[in-house]
Amino acid sequence: MIISHKYRFIFVKTAKTAGTSIEVFLSQHCGKSDILTPIAPPIESHTPRNHAGFYNHIPAHEIRQIIGTQVWDSYFKFCVERNPWDKVLSGYFFWKNWKFENMTFERYLANGVFPVNYIRYTEPDNPQQIMVNEVLRYEQLTEDLGRTFKQLGIPFSGSLGVNAKSEFRKDKRHYRDIYTTEQAAIVEKAFSQEIAMHGYRF
Repeated sequence: MIISHKYRFIFVKTAKTAGTSIEVFLSQHCGKSDILTPIAPPIESHTPRNHAGFYNHIPAHEIRQIIGTQVWDSYFKFCVERNPWDKVLSGYFFWKNWKFENMTFERYLANGVFPVNYIRYTEPDNPQQIMVNEVLRYEQLTEDLGRTFKQLGIPFSGSLGVNAKSEFRKDKRHYRDIYTTEQAAIVEKAFSQEIAMHGYRF
């Protein structure tokens, strides 16, 4: 998560949506008084600072509670969302190659601990109410970031310059070539809210 007083924005970090790469890029532009939470595993070019009370992937409603409505309402707030089936595969390969080498995809799906993100950018008592100004799409991230960074006045050449954690995903096949029909249905059920909100399809 990042709160930039220099550029007057709040980046709400969602899971498995290039959030770490975006944080690393933005950390090079943020001011000394800006708030940057730690990331895991740490990346040398990212320097956390001023993050007491905040944590990685802190949801929007908790950020608002800490900083107050005056700052929250006056800053531009954004996050990124991703196709659930692609996102689940990214989550699986991350955990498999970082901590659980012997975990199969079937076991990961059976555990049911998925990168569900809507709870991070919606009101806790109303999941239909999005709290951020923009939900960028992972599938068109360069275009969406270019528009957002231009609006904020952040220099952007069209590349973040880092692809954090991409080394964890060894299987580069399209997600539709990996899922069985039954596996795809598990993800569809788990992410029904995000699918309804953003129109994702398998």
